[in-house]
Amino acid sequence: MNAPETPNRITALVIHKLDKEAHGEAGITLRETPCAITPAAQRLVETLCLSYGNRLGKGYGRFESDEADFPLPAWLHQYLVERSLGFAELGCRMMEELRKRAAAESLATGGYVLIAHVQDRGSDCLFVAIVSETTGTAIANGLEITDSLHLDLDKLRVAGRIDLSSWQSGAERYISFLKGRAEVAQYFKLFLGCNDVVIALKETQKLVQGLNQFADAHKLEGEARDQMMERAHLCLDELGEAGMPLALDDMVRRVWPDEPERLQRSLDREDMQLATGFVPDRRAIRPLVRFRAASPQWKLEFDRSSLRSGAVMYDRQNDRLILTDIPASLKQALLEE
Repeated sequence: MNAPETPNRITALVIHKLDKEAHGEAGITLRETPCAITPAAQRLVETLCLSYGNRLGKGYGRFESDEADFPLPAWLHQYLVERSLGFAELGCRMMEELRKRAAAESLATGGYVLIAHVQDRGSDCLFVAIVSETTGTAIANGLEITDSLHLDLDKLRVAGRIDLSSWQSGAERYISFLKGRAEVAQYFKLFLGCNDVVIALKETQKLVQGLNQFADAHKLEGEARDQMMERAHLCLDELGEAGMPLALDDMVRRVWPDEPERLQRSLDREDMQLATGFVPDRRAIRPLVRFRAASPQWKLEFDRSSLRSGAVMYDRQNDRLILTDIPASLKQALLEE
């Protein structure tokens, strides 16, 4: 029997409120002191971290360099390094920045804002989530049925996570956020001070790696693997040629139509940090359908389909590659040696 996972250790926690209706003004209601770390608080943070980790469609990035317009990294430095800013004051400053960004987005709506400094999966993290209320049903004294307001944890719509350990160690990316509706993701991204500009070549290479990892995990071999990779190559090549950005949910339906959700979960894992919305770089997708290898004496490149057609054969017993259908020009060159 597997041992239960260790709960996320909460260093500090506070809950404020963002007061805003769509197309309305934005206000904030602040709590003056951090929340007590009770079993109920621990369960809330655990549930939210789990819900966030399971959500698909995240953006990834790093802090903007302009700390005048994006002050969160400066505040975090004061909180974590200089120790000149307490957690309560950090939360209040963050709420004022959130109010300012939400006020500029007419479609933004409010809710309870949870700010937690936690140890999440071995990393020191700052977790921020906006959670709305919903009405449920409870059984009161005397077995009476009554309405009960509670936080709607199943519909987490606005949240972000800053890996403080990775930030302080100089990692390339350490911020993630739920992309959701574009306009909501944009104002929340600005609040976090997140620059999510991606380099298409690196992201395409990461996507190709993720597709190979998925095929390995599902033990896809031979024709089944080749067909999956050919579908992926065709999809990404079409997007790259047309200059169209990648939408992960559309791509997985074309590449793995029987179980697209499984492929999307594999590609959208937090540790992979695969961005979406970039135009695939056609140079990086060649390994999906072609083998390339070299030694000090030779270089070789061929389509994966050549193994099925017999144009290229691998003799496992003698560890040799056998090429057939040699073109006349190559034959002549070899005969002249």
